[in-house]
Amino acid sequence: MERPAWAPRSIDISVPSVSRIYDYYLGGSHNFEVDREAARKAMEFMPGLPKIMQANRAFMRRAVRFAAGEGITQFLDIGSGIPTFGNVHEVARAAAPGARVVYVDHDPVAVAHSQAVLEGNEGTDVIAADLRKPQEILSSPQLDRLIDLNRPVALLLVAILHFVEDADDPYGAVAELREALAPGSLLILTHASYEGIPLPTERAEGAVDVYKDIRNPLIMRSREAIARFFEGYDMVEPGLVPMPHWRPESAPEDEDPYAFSGFAGVGRTA
Repeated sequence: MERPAWAPRSIDISVPSVSRIYDYYLGGSHNFEVDREAARKAMEFMPGLPKIMQANRAFMRRAVRFAAGEGITQFLDIGSGIPTFGNVHEVARAAAPGARVVYVDHDPVAVAHSQAVLEGNEGTDVIAADLRKPQEILSSPQLDRLIDLNRPVALLLVAILHFVEDADDPYGAVAELREALAPGSLLILTHASYEGIPLPTERAEGAVDVYKDIRNPLIMRSREAIARFFEGYDMVEPGLVPMPHWRPESAPEDEDPYAFSGFAGVGRTA
């Protein structure tokens, strides 16, 4: 398999990557055949996966605009993935010129592309780090340079927590990040769930098994389990809801049924 010029030498391009599969679902070009093959296998069970990812992105953009409208100009996007059109810094700056954005991902391709996209872009940076190790993020020089933790921050955990197994204590990681945030900060979160998927659970499990096979287990939590990530936050209206129902800009009934898979919410620190 020929290695494209944009692929860092350090990565094994024979192994699928969650970030690159997500990029494929969104119609991006920074993915390999091994990623596309895994995505197509998952779509055999759940053909609406691209619609779910598009709903995630649409929610993210609405939530970022909401945060900017609340006066927040600092954004920390963990599990940011490969930059695509309408990313956090573009949306944030359109709403709040001068907004500062730090991206975090542990996928070398996502980090390399973020660095390329952000080159010469003042007020933005990227950290190669893992959500499961919050201190690596909080103590990084990139964060220290751009984000003042004594002022409110919008923390984005969009489509990332469902890749963290309970054994890795995702609730502890989210709580540790919350403790570092100033009052008035926001948690912007989406999470996969069997609830809302317009398919029998047994069929949806086929797609989940594809992620298990590529050693990136997809943890489908209940609404109640997802709500636990917001402990210590006051929920912003309308609460934890299917993505198209969070402050929609168009009629939710016009959305594809798959867009209602999983949950989205925003919480505010007291």
